[in-house]
Order: sequence, then structure tokens, then C-alpha cells
Amino acid sequence: MSKITQEELIEKARIMIAARLGWGDSKDWLNQDFINLSEKIFEKNGVSLSHQTLKRLWGKVKYESLPNTHTLNTLAQYLDYENWLEFRFKQEQETQVEEPVVVIPEQKNKSDFKRYVIWSGAAILLAVVLINIISGRAADPDPKDYAFSSKKVVSEGIPNSVIFDLDAAKSPDDSVIIQQSWDNRLQSRVHKNQKQHTSIYYYPGYFNAKLIVGNTIVKEHGLLIKSSGWMPIIRRSPVPVYLKNEEVITNGKMSVSQEQIAKENVSLKPEPPEVLFTNIQDYGEIYSDDFEFETSFKNDVSGGSSVCQYTTVYLQCQGNVIWANFSAKGCVSDLNLVFTGHFQDGKKKDLSGFGVDFNDFVKLKIVSKGGKAVLMVNDKVAYEVNDKIDKAKIIGISFNFHGTGTVDYVKLSNKKVHFEDNFGDGI
Repeated sequence: MSKITQEELIEKARIMIAARLGWGDSKDWLNQDFINLSEKIFEKNGVSLSHQTLKRLWGKVKYESLPNTHTLNTLAQYLDYENWLEFRFKQEQETQVEEPVVVIPEQKNKSDFKRYVIWSGAAILLAVVLINIISGRAADPDPKDYAFSSKKVVSEGIPNSVIFDLDAAKSPDDSVIIQQSWDNRLQSRVHKNQKQHTSIYYYPGYFNAKLIVGNTIVKEHGLLIKSSGWMPIIRRSPVPVYLKNEEVITNGKMSVSQEQIAKENVSLKPEPPEVLFTNIQDYGEIYSDDFEFETSFKNDVSGGSSVCQYTTVYLQCQGNVIWANFSAKGCVSDLNLVFTGHFQDGKKKDLSGFGVDFNDFVKLKIVSKGGKAVLMVNDKVAYEVNDKIDKAKIIGISFNFHGTGTVDYVKLSNKKVHFEDNFGDGI
């Protein structure tokens, strides 16, 4: 059995994961793609690998050491192997393929051999042409031939089942695909004559549901899953842990303690969980190009694998997002920032203003007006967005803590909208 080096195995795992995701060449992946992959791994394995760890594995961040056993086992399990040892064994087995034997006819003379080569090449070329003609004989599906809509079982709250109504009878194939969102793992294959299909959404948010015929998206529409106020969630696969507001909103703060996490049988080691506070709703006429947002928060877990205390504050929009990453000061190289169409990577831009001391609450203020935006951290300008800001309706406020954290207050407003929560008496 041929031996494969650890580096070769890691490269093979990267290629297999990229093929499974269908996101194209991983050389072109951006920071958000690694965040999405981190979420996918967590959803499937129930184990957290930070997007920073994944970026190191993919060579986006310089890192001299090989990954540890926990990381390698998690990758293997995402690819449906029991552990890294089984993955290695299977890959080494697959290398034991005998070299094909090429039989060349006896050369009676050079002209006979030349004719053989010419005719063989012509036969191969003809076969390729026929395959292309056959595979391409079906015209692309016409979206006008299909119908696709949805309705929620409950108006707000999660989990929430969604009933999809469809008409796909003109599909050239016997089945079509319903995809819940951008995530192509959240797909269901249904018969083309089926008129309804239901799916469960475990997280609130704004989703683009899709009807796919062959490889073509023929219909898609937006779907807003509201959270019914603040929703505290411990991310876990396949079903997250939902906590009650009265358990986490006390004494003017919103917080999940490490004791509460342990009570839910979720381990803080070797990798801590991610805790999400999210409030998805229709806030009214407030958009990404004209608003003010202010909050105060802190990460409550430090040391060990939580030494960087990664924390993200999101303003979720219809079809877009605004987010700011925060960390301990020594970890700012791994941070990034997104403001609708504007993106900055901490590897290429100074984002040190988002490196903070979480021993105290951190104040964030965002002002977006006149095509520009300013992000202030602890009353100092941390970043300015001078690019054109894509206009998108704001439909959610979320905090994602690596470990867990506390939120002190939240304010979101413009001339028409004023949302404020100080987490005082009453919820």
C-alpha cells in the first residue's frame, strides 16, 4: 500500500470538500466562504472549527505547523469518514490501482501503424462530439413553465416549517430540487408532479428559496423567518439549542453563562460553542444607506482555544449583510469587515481598531448617511466606508460569540424608525 504524506492527504481533503460544496476553485474563496464552511461543518458534525482555522488549512493564512488531530478528525467526519485514520487508509487503498496496459497492434509496417493511429483518434473525436450533442440536446428550462411559492406555518418564531407550492410538471427530468437558501446542502429532491413540499428552518433570517430544474434555477423568492423578539441560541447540529428569554435577559443585560451552556450538555472544550443572540423582524423603513446603530457588548470566555475571543456584530439585510468582527488585540490579523458590497480583510487592511479588551464592555456605533459610513469603537473611529453603499432593508440584529457573551443595550434608528432595547424590566 502506497504511503501518502500528511500534506498530500490534507490537499486531497481540501479538494474533496471543495467538490462537495460546488463553490468553484477554493483559490478564489473569500473570507465569507470560510465562515459559511465553518457553519456547514458545525451543522453536520456538531463540532466547531473557526473560519480562521479553515483559512490556515487552505493556505490563506501563513501557518507553519500541521493541524492537530481534532481538526483533522473533524475534516474527515465532514467527508463521512469515522476519523482521519480511516480517511488515510481509504486514500492509500485507492492509490493501489494498476497502471492500464496499452495494447499496440503489431506493426507490419509504418503506414499501417499510422493509419491505426489516425482512425483511433478519429473514433475518439467522434465519440466526444456525439456525447456533447446528446448531453446538450435538451434546451434550458423556461422559467415561465414553472411556478413556485411558499407560506409559513407560523407567522414568527423558530423552528418554523415552510410549505412550498410548486408546479414543475414540464421538467424534462422526473425530479426537481427545492433549496431552502444559498446553502446547497439544504436541498430536497421531489417528483416533478408533486404539488407541495415542506421544510424546517431552524434559524431565523432572510432566505432566497429556489426551485432548480436540472442545473438551472427557474424560480426563487425571498422568505423572511422572524424570530419573535430576541432569540438566544447555542449553535449545534442538527438541531440548535434554544434558550428562553427569561433565562438570559436579567438585570438589564442579555447574557448566556457558561453554567447555562454546561446545563444543556454542550461542552466548552476543546472548542467552545458559538452562542447567537438574534432578533429578526420587520423594523420598518430603515435601510443600509441611512441609519444609526449603537450597542455595547463583551465576550465572556477567554483562555485556551478561546484566547482570541472572536465576536461578530451583524446587521442583517434583505439579500445583504453588514458585519464587524472583533477580537482580542493580538488576533486582529484574522478579522474582516463587510458593509453590504464593501469588504475588507484584516490581512490586507489595518483593522486594529476592532481589537479590544473584553474585560470591559465594548461600545460600537455605526453611522451610515450620504453614501458613506463610519464605524466607531469606544468613541474612536475604527473604520470609514467611502465606497458606494448598496441599499438594502435592515431586517435583523445579531451577535455571535465564540464561547459566549453579554449585550448591554441596542439602538437602531433613522428619521422614521426607532428601535431600542435596554433589557430592563419586561421583555
